[in-house]
Amino acid sequence: MDGFWDSFFGFFNSVDDVMYYPILIIVLTAAGLCFTVRTRGVQLRLFGTACKLIVEKPASQQKVSSFQALMVSTASRVGTGNIVGVSTAICLGGPALASGCG
Repeated sequence: MDGFWDSFFGFFNSVDDVMYYPILIIVLTAAGLCFTVRTRGVQLRLFGTACKLIVEKPASQQKVSSFQALMVSTASRVGTGNIVGVSTAICLGGPALASGCG
């Protein structure tokens, strides 16, 4: 049975070696260039407008500003990632790994 698992993991390790170095970098670069061309460089062209909208004050005190919405959105994503990362470290490596002692 060990021979089966060795060949099984060996196959996926060889696929991993090919996929994650040259192919993934090429595909991500091509996709980024394609979307930049199709949107006519929106990330560069409208950068100033995006910065102005972020610092714009809301119409009334009861409204949420664009900056507050951005910070809440970022905090929810980063916070969830930190919680999942620590819990995964504890599950895989124990509490010493999560605290940085491992």
